[in-house]
Parts: sequence; C-alpha cells; structure tokens
Amino acid sequence: MQTNQREPFVYANMRLAFILLITCFAAWGVAANMTDPLVKVFSKIFTMSNLQSALVQFAYYGAYFCLALPAAFINVRFSYKTGVLTGLGLACLGALAFYPASLSMTYGFFLAALFIMAAGLSILETSANPFVMAMGPKHNATRRLNLAQAFNPVGTNIGVFLAAVLILPNLNTATAEERAAMSQEALNAVRAAELQAVMTPYVGMALVLLVIWLLIAFVKVPRAENAGVSQEQEQHDGFVATLKRLIKLPQYRWGVVAQFFNVAAQTCVWTFTIQYVQEAIGGSEASASDYLQYSLILFLISRFVMTWLIGIFRPTLLLAILGFTGTALCAYAAQASDISGVWAIVGISACLSLMFPTIYGIALNGLGKDTKFGSAGLVMAILGGAVMPMAQGAVIDTFSASVSYLVPAVCFLVVAGYGVFAVRHIQD
Repeated sequence: MQTNQREPFVYANMRLAFILLITCFAAWGVAANMTDPLVKVFSKIFTMSNLQSALVQFAYYGAYFCLALPAAFINVRFSYKTGVLTGLGLACLGALAFYPASLSMTYGFFLAALFIMAAGLSILETSANPFVMAMGPKHNATRRLNLAQAFNPVGTNIGVFLAAVLILPNLNTATAEERAAMSQEALNAVRAAELQAVMTPYVGMALVLLVIWLLIAFVKVPRAENAGVSQEQEQHDGFVATLKRLIKLPQYRWGVVAQFFNVAAQTCVWTFTIQYVQEAIGGSEASASDYLQYSLILFLISRFVMTWLIGIFRPTLLLAILGFTGTALCAYAAQASDISGVWAIVGISACLSLMFPTIYGIALNGLGKDTKFGSAGLVMAILGGAVMPMAQGAVIDTFSASVSYLVPAVCFLVVAGYGVFAVRHIQD
C-alpha cells in the first residue's frame, strides 16, 4: 500500500535523543570559545610570547587528535550513547581540574586540565556527530548535522561572554615591565587573583556537564547506528581493513585534509582577534573582546541561515564560494590593519558557519559500516587547530597581528579547493 507521507527529518523515536544531543553541541561550544581568550590571558599572566601562550590551543586540539580514535573503538564496541557519556564524564573531570590548577599557579597544570577536558570533548564530538547523522534518513543527514551544529555557536557566544565578563575584566592592568619590577610576593598575589577568575567559569561548566550527563544516562536512547543496517552489515572486519578502504575514497581522504585546514582557519581567526583589534584600533582586552563576540553572534545567525540555504543550493557549491570569500577577507585584513580590517575579520565568521558540518557530511556520505572510524579521522583533523595557531603566533611575534592573517587565508584556500573538488565529483 502506497503512502504520501514524507520522510521525517528526525525519526520519531530519536527526537528526545536529538534534543539532548543538541545540548552537547552547545556545551563544547562554550568550552572551545572560553578557551580562545586564554591565549591572551596566559601571555599576560605568565609574561610569555604569543607562540608560548598558543600552547593553550595545542593542548586543547592536540587532545582532540589523541582521543578521536579511542572514541571510535568505544562506539564500535558499545554504542554512540556510551561514547557520549564517556566524553561528557571526562570533560567534566577536566573542567574541575581548573580548581587545583588555580591553586598551583602553574601554566603546565592548566595545560593538563585543558588536555583532559578536551580529551572528553573529543570523545563526545566523535560520537555525537555521526549519532545525529544516523537519527534520520540518509538524504538529509548533512542538513540535520548542520541544524544540530547550529546550536554550537549558541555555546560559543556564551563562552566568549563568560570570558568577557568573568575573566578579562579581572586581569590586572600591570604591564610586563611593571610585573617584572614587582616583588615575588606581590606578583604571586596578582597572579592568584587572575587565575581565580580563570578557574571560576570552568568549574561552573563542570556542573552543567554533570547535569547533561545525568539526563542522557537516565533517558532511554535507541541505538541509532543500527537503524536500517542489518546485523551482517554491522560486522566490522578490523581497523586496518577499514583504514585501507577509507584512504581509497577521495571524498573522504581530501575531506580530512579540508577539515584540518577548516579548523585551523577557525581557531586562528578567533584566537588572535583580540590581538588584531588592539593593534588596529587600540583599547583594552575587554573592549577588544567585543568584536570577538560580534563574530560569534554572526556565526550563530549564519549557521541557521546556511541550514536553510542548503535546502535550496548544493552544499558543495556553498562550501567553495565561502572558502574563496574567507580567503579574500583574510587577505584584506592582513593589509588593512584598521577598523575596516576588524570588520573583515568579523565577517569571516559567516564563512566559517557552514564549513565544519558540511565537510563532515560530505566526507562521511555513503561510508556505511565504516562511518564510526571515518568520524574519528575527521575529528583527528581538528589537530589543525593545534598546529596553525602556533604558526600564526610566531608570525605575530616576528611581524604583526595583521600580517599573521595570511595564515588563515591559506587555510581557507584549501577548503575552497575541496569545495571545487566536491562540486565536480560528488553528487549531494
């Protein structure tokens, strides 16, 4: 008997799970963008170069690289829900570790706490992204992931707001020279107050993660990864065989490369926005952070707009167009170094809004039983957020914040190239 019913956007028995997962997307947005200002914060507290303070991003995104593959094994052996709960629990522990780190007043302790928290978020993201894609029909999986990811910038805006309200205003105004002239006791007192401000929002976030963990743990979540997949199809023939199949697929292989440079571009642009603004138009860290907030508000609005546009235009075409646009905006900001360059950097966030979930969806399309390990590879590509900010930090130390935006310009060009490749070779 024929039916005129349209296929659902999300399967009926997955709707509650989908809503709960959306809170996870927002949660790791808070964590990531509360972390971005820490590069500037630690460079001031511990009197370090931009390259040294960029180790914050190396610890954060390096953890993503290290834990993505173990997350895939968790998902294969157990379920996406187990992966989500494992990630949330580990992220909660890492956020709580900011309390003893603030007491120790040691940069290395903060990096360790960040690593643990990001390790949990890596497992969470490796599990949540393909989980969302499996919660409805395959033909709208990329659009469904874009919708879920649209709530990530809700978290990013909260994260930047918390940093702007709870961390940046509490930094002592003493310069590096003035700190060097202080006695050790006076310097320790200044640092203790500043690190207390850093610790507070992270401990608060740990409590929120615990609440989300409890909600997901006690709500029955169907195994979405088994929907429409036979038991025979679900059998895995080992990691090596899976890896060989994945490497042979150009859309996946180049998707990993594109994701590396996409995350690199995003991290570079947002991490050094404050430095760029201060160089271009002056002002304090707190006032400069307003422009980072504007960037993330634009990112939030654009995520929903792009989800709508994907229903009209090919995602691959939009990816190529926005990749080239991002390149042009970065190149302009690199030579402008004034208020127009600042607004160019703000505008880059509209380009970024589409990229992560669209690259993710294109690369994983049609992978079937290899999706879980494929997802891990794409999350490992987040390593770009660890490597390229260090390169940009070195450029700032050598030249200037404006010139450093040539680094994300190159990254956007690679993403645009993947978009062109996808337009020509992939039917979406």
